[in-house]
Amino acid sequence: MPQLMQPQLNDNALTVLERRYLRKDADGNPVETPEQMFWRVAVDIAGADRKHDPSVDTESIALDFYELMASLDFLPNSPTLMNAGRDLQQLSACFVLPVADAMESIFTAIKNTALIHQSGGGTGFSFSRIRPKNDRVASTGGIASGPVSFMKVFNSATEAVKQGGTRRGANMAILKVDHPDILEFVACKQDPAVLTNFNISVGITEAFMSAVEQGEDYELINPRTGQSVRALAARHVFDLIVDMAWRNGEPGIVFLDRINRDNPTPALGDIESTNPCGEQPLLPYESCNLGSINLAHMVKDTPSGPEIDYARLGDVVTRAVHFLDNVIDQNRYPLPEIEQMTKANRKIGLGVMGFADMLIRLGIPYNHEDALRIGEQIMEFIGEKARAASVELARTRGPFPNFDKSTHADGEPLRNATITTIAPTGTLSIIAGCSGGVEPLFAVVFTRNILDGQKLLEVHPLFEEVAKERGFYSEALMETISQQKSIGELNDIPEDVRRLFVTAYDVSPEWHVRTQAAFQKHTDNAVSKTVNFRQEATPEDVRSVYMLAYRLGCKGVTVYRDGSRREQVLTTGAQDAGQVEQQSRAPGQHITPRPRPHVTRGATYKTRTGCGNLYVTINEDEHGLCEVFTSMGKQGGCMASQAEAVSRLISLALRSGVAPESVIDQLKGIRCPNLSWENGGKVLSCADAISKAIERHRIGDAAEDEGQVQKEIADLLGLCPQCPECGGTIELSEGCLVCRSCGYSKCP
Repeated sequence: MPQLMQPQLNDNALTVLERRYLRKDADGNPVETPEQMFWRVAVDIAGADRKHDPSVDTESIALDFYELMASLDFLPNSPTLMNAGRDLQQLSACFVLPVADAMESIFTAIKNTALIHQSGGGTGFSFSRIRPKNDRVASTGGIASGPVSFMKVFNSATEAVKQGGTRRGANMAILKVDHPDILEFVACKQDPAVLTNFNISVGITEAFMSAVEQGEDYELINPRTGQSVRALAARHVFDLIVDMAWRNGEPGIVFLDRINRDNPTPALGDIESTNPCGEQPLLPYESCNLGSINLAHMVKDTPSGPEIDYARLGDVVTRAVHFLDNVIDQNRYPLPEIEQMTKANRKIGLGVMGFADMLIRLGIPYNHEDALRIGEQIMEFIGEKARAASVELARTRGPFPNFDKSTHADGEPLRNATITTIAPTGTLSIIAGCSGGVEPLFAVVFTRNILDGQKLLEVHPLFEEVAKERGFYSEALMETISQQKSIGELNDIPEDVRRLFVTAYDVSPEWHVRTQAAFQKHTDNAVSKTVNFRQEATPEDVRSVYMLAYRLGCKGVTVYRDGSRREQVLTTGAQDAGQVEQQSRAPGQHITPRPRPHVTRGATYKTRTGCGNLYVTINEDEHGLCEVFTSMGKQGGCMASQAEAVSRLISLALRSGVAPESVIDQLKGIRCPNLSWENGGKVLSCADAISKAIERHRIGDAAEDEGQVQKEIADLLGLCPQCPECGGTIELSEGCLVCRSCGYSKCP
């Protein structure tokens, strides 16, 4: 190994590399240094040049690739860092697999999913071709179970496979909005115990959005027959999507028609799915090969102040395109179909990280018009330089094989069908020591757990530099900041500094979407971005963001409302006062139920009991289930009064914060002498019937008129704010969970 520059890595980066990236011996001890890792990757990726020119000096190319990575100006996606030059040699981050409406296809996809997850990749699927629930199955004379049932099988297979010993499998499930099972799909993740290895997104069409805007109905199409089965009110479905996203962050939405408008190879078919985080639309059997440029390094000091270093940025872009194109040739693909499709289109995804840091170095707040201008300008420059680099590679290596069938066929030959993507950079940004993707800062100061339960405050280096220069730095102040979501109200910090160091909590949802749209204008594929909401946001706020994303040209959008999950994912050490009070209430203190709102929404469920028909009405407000009413059919007297008493106590418990699951557990199984049967199951008593109605409401029960799904408020997802490996702080960024202490990540 030649004499190499030493990478400048902070403590967090070293921890992440040692835990997840460096080669290890049989006992799990690292047997290579970060320097050796970068050299291993550089030598392997440079080897692709010899396939095009046997006389080329690959060592000089390897030295160039090494400097590109060791300088932290550019990093490829994690599988490339982990596996290049090693036995596995699987270098792609994600794949899309086809799922046809046939049992053989479904279970072939499950088998291939397991192979991909074992090799360290994530998978995306469209389940839109599977016939709907209760549809006819001619071969067996039975009825179909529908897409959601098969998603659960995929989820179980994912749970059983540990990716390459370092990464847990992640999946994306997409269902078109005109599939007959769309309502069941929208509500399928309200239970925190199911589909834990899936992100879900609704595939939105232009026709559907037009119907939403016009207040019209739209048709649901059976994919088996191609025939309309019924119509739904588009606004009803859209509001249901919004409501679920407000409650627990899913589903996201993907604008499929917009994605296919930019599909470079429409002759090969429509794009129906994306990778797990939604930023890389892919045809079946395509893979994505991603890398990110560190924008924090692309600022230079000049006599007139800091400026964007376009010369350095352009140089890095050109070298990164060369690197990523080589990855395609060096990759060992998990399936021959994937190798064939990937090499035929040669898609790469060059993106960015450290945008928030770049803005800070330029003295521009994230939520400022100048930030939008710079974002658009930066991505336009990267797109132009990357395309020029791909054209140059095509001159010496030839265009991608499907070039003549592509939308590029009338222009200059290109080496790659797509070139730019803005992907999540959870662990990559930790290694590079910069902010993630195009997201704002998560926190200015956060706590990192170290050995023996000790904690260390991690201060953003640019903030620490400013604080010391301006004379307001102190350990006490840093400790105070670590307990805050924002420094906006801390008067010990100068106002201009507070404006500059804004966090995700400070940035309004509108600014999140506008930032995403600014980068999307000049990105071939899509942009991974989370639109953050404060806890007090309403469903109407979410609806406005979805409509804004549609109108500004985004290809999809993912939202997250602070505090909308069982335990807070985005944590800085602070909790909302209500949460703290609820968790720390002393014994003997009394709980005052929240008042009943003037307007509620809900559904009524009819259940046959041994005492007659029981009608159970379940209503909810913005906080969750809030009340239960019961009415006996023709029966009355004592049984009706007891049912009413039970329902009043349930309502009192729900408005006092008791979890619906606890109510169900207390009522389920209570017996009386008069049993009944309902839908093939026993109803043991009126109390048991009420528990079953609440449970149906939780799961989501499709009514026959419009297929309306009613559901328990799903502010529960069961995700822990502490890292399961080191106990550090988990943040939600770009759709993934990331621990900046040890590098643990999961894209559920």
